[in-house]
Amino acid sequence: MKYASLVIIASILSAIMPCLVYAHGVQGSVENGGLVVTAQYDTGEAMSYAKVSISAPGAKLSFQSGRTDRNGRFCFFPDTVGEWNVAVDDEMGHRLEVDIPVDEAIKLETGSMAGKSKNSLAKYEKVLIGIGIIFGLSGLLFWRLGMRVRKKSV
Repeated sequence: MKYASLVIIASILSAIMPCLVYAHGVQGSVENGGLVVTAQYDTGEAMSYAKVSISAPGAKLSFQSGRTDRNGRFCFFPDTVGEWNVAVDDEMGHRLEVDIPVDEAIKLETGSMAGKSKNSLAKYEKVLIGIGIIFGLSGLLFWRLGMRVRKKSV
């Protein structure tokens, strides 16, 4: 019986701790820059949702792949100097290949219009929460030890 309360507390903490350990916040930002490729047919109609493959200069693997939006646009951010190859394929026999020379790596303005999720915590808040948990658990431990000493003296 003397370990029953410790087992209950340990069970509660083990049920709560995975939620605390795996929780994380998210952040997002809107940045300027990048290259936009627009693919259209001869009629001016956009190549909507066409397959896109981007190859970096001298690379064996594809740098990025995806699909155009409904307006036939695809945006990417080159990170090295050289001639980039962009291939747009609508999978119905139409294919567009564009070679884009990039003279210098695009510098992005990071942090402009940055956003945070509602549950995101600042670093000092996380530190204070950690310290509070440590003091709380220490308080429970010393309270339990004090109860044992009190029972022995009675």
